[in-house]
Amino acid sequence: MSGERVFAYGGGWLDRAGDVRADAERLAALRSDERTAVLALWRDRCLVTAEDVPVRLTGDAAARVLAVADETVFLGLDAGAAVFAADLTGQPEARALDVAGAASAVDVRRLAGRLSAAEAAAQAYGRGLLHWHRQQRWCGACGATTAARAGGHVRVCTAAECGRLHFPRIEPAVIVLVEAPGEPGRCLLARHAGSPEGSYSTLAGFVEVGESLEDAVHRELAEEVGVTVTDLVYQGSQAWPFPAGLMVGFRATAVSDEVRVDGVELLEARWFTRRELRARVAAGRPLGRVDSIDRHLLGSWLDADGRDS
Repeated sequence: MSGERVFAYGGGWLDRAGDVRADAERLAALRSDERTAVLALWRDRCLVTAEDVPVRLTGDAAARVLAVADETVFLGLDAGAAVFAADLTGQPEARALDVAGAASAVDVRRLAGRLSAAEAAAQAYGRGLLHWHRQQRWCGACGATTAARAGGHVRVCTAAECGRLHFPRIEPAVIVLVEAPGEPGRCLLARHAGSPEGSYSTLAGFVEVGESLEDAVHRELAEEVGVTVTDLVYQGSQAWPFPAGLMVGFRATAVSDEVRVDGVELLEARWFTRRELRARVAAGRPLGRVDSIDRHLLGSWLDADGRDS
């Protein structure tokens, strides 16, 4: 991955070992291997120590968690040793913490910037898979129950006459840094419904069926802010398993600086110069979430050419 930009929740160290998933006997042996590590989660939150370090259990501690877990998924191999994620959602919170030897349950996003990229990626990966399992208990085709297979990477309908395979679904979304045409250099930020006064972010939206990523950019901007853009340039993508997103970043240039917000999803949208953005940073207003690709989009635009416009 040399030379590639890696965002939070990507670039993990695990070998996902697709061949191991299909080998039920090997998976069973790995579950009882002393080297195997288990990441414990409860209601989409990772279980952490008093120092906010995610628990990574091995040996007897791992066995105790696996014995009471609602679901267990195989995440991959770390230097040949297996890593599983276990869902303790069915336990009362106090019991889940006790069995995992943890102090609290926290959203992995709260730990952003403190975990290594690889640790954050593993926690988010486990969170996303376990969340999907809780939502896919029944077959959408016939209504029968489903059962986990392939180390938790597929669920199978248990009805003999159906047997449909269900795989985790990814929900792609686009996120865009829009530049104004001409000088001075300006970018478009918006305030979303429900966000505090004075809180602005880049524009984003989900990709719909039958759309390319570029189509989604054009539609979202037209619907939400009435802006037509040209010169779309791909900036990078980011895993966002909250619960199942994939964020795809772009930069684009508006045809005009006229803005018309929809008044539903967005309450306000305005153009910011680089000088104004730097003033916001100096006043303690961060440029995007610390764990989100929008911070990169804003930061790279801010530093694009050194102009203090």
